[in-house]
Amino acid sequence: MGMDFSTLRTLISRYCVGEENWVDSRTIYIGHKEPPSGTEAFIQQRYPDNRIVSSKYTFWNFIPKNMFEQFRRIANFYFLIIFLIQLIIDTPTSPITSGLPLFFVITVTAIKQGYEDWLRHKADNSVNQCPVHVVQHGKVVRKQSRKLRVGDVVSVKEDETFPCDLILLSTSREDGTCFVTTASLDGESSHKTYYAVQDTRAYNTEKEVDSIHATIECEQPQPDLYKFVGRINIYMDNEPVARPLGSENLLLRGATLKNTEYIYAVAIYTGMETKMALNYQSKSQKRSAVEKSMNAYLVVYLCILIGKSIINTIMKYAWQADTNRDEPWYNHRTVSERERHILIRAFTDFLAFMVLFNYIIPVSMYVTVEMQKFLGSYFIMWDDEMFDEELGERAVVNTSDLNEELGQVEYVFTDKTGTLTENNMEFIECCVDGHVYVPNIICNGQVMTGAGMDMIDTSPGPGAREHEELFFRALCLCHTVQVKEEETVDGIKQGIHQGKSTSFYISSSPDEVALVEGMKRLGFTFLRLKDSHMEILNREDEIERFELLEVLTFDSVRRRMSVIVRSSTGELYLFCKGADSSIFPRVISGKVEQIKARVEHNAVEGLRTLCVAYRPLSPEQYQEVCDLLNGAKLALQDRDRQLAEAYDLIEKDLILLGATAVEDRLQDKAADTIESLHKAGMKVWVLTGDKMETAAATCYASKLFRRNTQILELTTKRTEEQSLHDVLFDLSRTVLRQHGGMTRDTFSSLSGDCTDYGLIIDGATLSAVMRPAQEDSNSGNYKEIFLEICRNCSAVLCCRMAPLQKAQIVKLIKASKEHPITLAIGDGANDVSMILEAHVGIGIMGKEGRQAVRNSDYAIPKFKHLKKMLLVHGHYYYIRISELVQYFFYKNVCFIFPQFLYQFFCGFSQQPLYDTAYLTLYNISFTSLPILLYSLIEQHINMDILKKDPSLYRDIAKNSLLRWRNFIYWTVLGVYDAVVMFFGAYFLFDNTTFTSNGQLMTTNTQMMFGNWTFGTLVFTVLVFTVTFKLALDTHYWTWINHFIIWGSLIFFVIFSLLWGGIIWPFLNYQRMYYVFMQMLSSGPAWLSIILLITASLVPDVVKKVIWRALWPTTTERIQNQRRCLASEPSTIFMLSQTSSRMSF
Repeated sequence: MGMDFSTLRTLISRYCVGEENWVDSRTIYIGHKEPPSGTEAFIQQRYPDNRIVSSKYTFWNFIPKNMFEQFRRIANFYFLIIFLIQLIIDTPTSPITSGLPLFFVITVTAIKQGYEDWLRHKADNSVNQCPVHVVQHGKVVRKQSRKLRVGDVVSVKEDETFPCDLILLSTSREDGTCFVTTASLDGESSHKTYYAVQDTRAYNTEKEVDSIHATIECEQPQPDLYKFVGRINIYMDNEPVARPLGSENLLLRGATLKNTEYIYAVAIYTGMETKMALNYQSKSQKRSAVEKSMNAYLVVYLCILIGKSIINTIMKYAWQADTNRDEPWYNHRTVSERERHILIRAFTDFLAFMVLFNYIIPVSMYVTVEMQKFLGSYFIMWDDEMFDEELGERAVVNTSDLNEELGQVEYVFTDKTGTLTENNMEFIECCVDGHVYVPNIICNGQVMTGAGMDMIDTSPGPGAREHEELFFRALCLCHTVQVKEEETVDGIKQGIHQGKSTSFYISSSPDEVALVEGMKRLGFTFLRLKDSHMEILNREDEIERFELLEVLTFDSVRRRMSVIVRSSTGELYLFCKGADSSIFPRVISGKVEQIKARVEHNAVEGLRTLCVAYRPLSPEQYQEVCDLLNGAKLALQDRDRQLAEAYDLIEKDLILLGATAVEDRLQDKAADTIESLHKAGMKVWVLTGDKMETAAATCYASKLFRRNTQILELTTKRTEEQSLHDVLFDLSRTVLRQHGGMTRDTFSSLSGDCTDYGLIIDGATLSAVMRPAQEDSNSGNYKEIFLEICRNCSAVLCCRMAPLQKAQIVKLIKASKEHPITLAIGDGANDVSMILEAHVGIGIMGKEGRQAVRNSDYAIPKFKHLKKMLLVHGHYYYIRISELVQYFFYKNVCFIFPQFLYQFFCGFSQQPLYDTAYLTLYNISFTSLPILLYSLIEQHINMDILKKDPSLYRDIAKNSLLRWRNFIYWTVLGVYDAVVMFFGAYFLFDNTTFTSNGQLMTTNTQMMFGNWTFGTLVFTVLVFTVTFKLALDTHYWTWINHFIIWGSLIFFVIFSLLWGGIIWPFLNYQRMYYVFMQMLSSGPAWLSIILLITASLVPDVVKKVIWRALWPTTTERIQNQRRCLASEPSTIFMLSQTSSRMSF
């Protein structure tokens, strides 16, 4: 009966997709071997293949999916409706006028997005088709990565990347360990140690590994990189032996094997179920704040359009209430027209008016915006100041849709390792019993000594020498550093030459490498760890051997690590090093005050400090220690808690030896960049997977935390002492008591009397804060309290973050009530989620692969380039596109409102005011190029000033140039200009008389009277007015501006002369023949055109003069100063081919 149930379960798991989502664990059969009969049922579960998919479209869904996304845009959907109306009913204009531009925009956008997705497909294929080596039937078989299955035994060689998540079975090293870099996952480029399963580590050949008979039970895939729970059942003589599996046995996809010749491991999570893939967010289309404003304005103009159409429809039927007006003698209706219902006729007329006025929302604006974004993005790529000679790389623009968003950033979320820092730790000094030691610095062959410091050759007295050497030995022994001979290890600092051989230190922590190398420079060299014995070379060139008995590993709660060693003379020592806050309370003797003073001095300097202590052990004490540790290690339940309690009992009664200071080198100008971002009004958060101490030291060095910053901790250590609820409310009271009701935005510009707060939070505490509220608890507002604390802190550091937690932080800030614009910047695969989540994602071309660069919106070589990208490029892009959007709506109000007014004078007959050629070319040719050029090269302020004065960025913050106040001003200005143009021309035609040859002429201008003459006059004033308006708004003039602006006007005049001066054989009627030339032959008409243009422009000029005089912005003050002081022209933008650089 049991077999029947097992068969049924097998069938369910095979044919019901997603069965694994309903169970807590999965069973993996190593090498796809069935377990021995009688042990357990063989249930073959279905898992995805190892294919990675980061693309958005497939060949089959590209057209429908892309069309759906494009027609979600209000503008595209609107023009589609207008095009369909023109096809269905008889309208005043041709369907081509709407259909052709719409088709062009949709096609260009689809090609652009299709190309971007093709690049993602190409990148996916290169990953999915890379070869992997699988053990099958005792031989190594080569496969494509995508064909890898759960249960396959994989062979990986040194410097190769793991193709999926693996459980380590055996390695080339005798102790069953291997070394791995996880830089592309958690940002740490240091080497980590992983362990093979105890019972399989002896299987070192393909045949031996293939003979392993075992199953693995583990949890279902979940995104936490630092957690894994499972067990392996190894069948020996048909008797299963169970061993626990933890994160120390799990090799993650994307990590790289280092300093180990080869390993054998079994695949447990593949493809999109790997932890790396689960930490990726889906790539959704991002929209800028400007585009959202455009859509809002579009809705307003759509309402205006509908309102105008309704008014005209009502007025038409009011006008036609008189029978003589409804059916004049020259325009009798047909029978079918008379029989049509009045509601149908009214609706048809309404649609016809909609088509007539639809030019108020021109599709050309969206074409121009797309062109401006696309062409403008090249200025970033051409910028020589953003070229890195070391990497040989320039800035890259992966999507041009967000250029202007670079000028709106309020929050910057940055990774630490490889982004802010070079991850290159350097030993600076050590302090032993209050005496400071600095390694000799060689400069141009001369030994440079530190003033006022005790050097190693002037060591204080023989009495202290024993402590001094014990300190150096402690640092040479208390670490997890491995020694590698031979070639250089990528990303790891090279060791100092000793004799003929050159050794390289590798470790799970870069500061451990720095400390061991520092000791090497001070005369004590760590040689190797072999057969559980550590060898060091002392300054007398004698080799000392210590047996390594126990390692009490570092963790972020204890913030220290220890080793227990036995010397060659049999003495037992416990050496302990860690953060000062975790060492000082456990010290019972030593020169605590002197060392504490030096530690505080170094911390202020932004150096990473560690304290070193020791404790001699008797054989009896050591036996107690062994019993404690063994009992904790064998526990299957609460193992971590029992180990922590054991460590706490062992690491006590210490004797303080001294302290060290290590500098984590920042990237060039990283501190200057962060300072500039702060001055520009941006808040900078550091999100890192690194340890809290390392991250905090970097924050001090990069000036994120300043000397007077009061650090608030929201960490696991504190929440263990108090409940999370109490800690949050304590922190909230602390910051709000100082700041009252003010937020950072309010007091950031005030005097420095206010306390500056910095918050540190770790991943575990963040998970608790983000956890959904329970019904029986009052934790519902934890997020709000957390956000309130963050708002009142000048800087926030989030450490021990899983990649998905980084994205959650960004999402939390995005969703807060202010809805700020966010930017995320990072260099590793662990940063991809936050890069995709933020409004703007920037990848850094670091040493940690190209995942971040490939998934980002922009990529830059170094962190320092972010300053120019935001403060200069972002500022310019926003200024340019905001003017472009407002100007387009303005010039189309000017264009269409006279058409609306004209209906009152033509019986609401839907008669166009302008000729078809003018209707078609107004937005395409006559007025499009000047604004496009403006939006590409306008520089309202010199870029050097923008870099020197970051506070100018605040002038454009929060979409200030596209607020409703500005929008209403531009719209009212457009209506005013339209009224001046229309009625100015109307009064010119006020008095008319017949000439001798029967023509109707105006008395005052002697022009032929007619609707095309009237429309041409209005149109001429219109084209010149809107072009001059743009010229008045232009601050940065080059020969190209002059050529395009005046060239557009000349083109209009030449086109009008040709269009009205030649008989065109392909036209059925020549209504414009001789109209333009006859109009220009009238002297009063010339004077009228000049007067109307002047009358249209004067109010805007007067308004600007008054506003600049009474309420100038910071930007306008600088513009006024430069006009007074600068006599020579700016040379920022140079388009000559001999120009040495292109700066935008």
